[in-house]
Amino acid sequence: MKLPPCPVCQSEFVYQDQRQLICPECAHEWDPVEQAQLEMVCVKDANGTLLSEGDKVTIAKDLRVKGSSQGIKIGTKAVVRRIFDSKDHQLDCKVDGAGEMMITAKFVKKA
Repeated sequence: MKLPPCPVCQSEFVYQDQRQLICPECAHEWDPVEQAQLEMVCVKDANGTLLSEGDKVTIAKDLRVKGSSQGIKIGTKAVVRRIFDSKDHQLDCKVDGAGEMMITAKFVKKA
């Protein structure tokens, strides 16, 4: 099993002691599970609430759908399927009555 390099000094000589990983060069100790949670993408809705995968949201503004004459009305419910670190659209959602589409996080509110 290959262990990740030290996040402080990038040393490859990391060893494991129970749940902790330890770097012998800089003496940095960390829990890889906690480290992975810190590196998760943080996306906030229109009210500043953190969103996560599986959250139910409502559309906070009437939205036009690219390539279609129909739009999505305010108050339409959706479920967040995946979260991406992107400038354009951060949320991959399943929208009621419209199917799956990508939506910018600032246009939704957590339900």
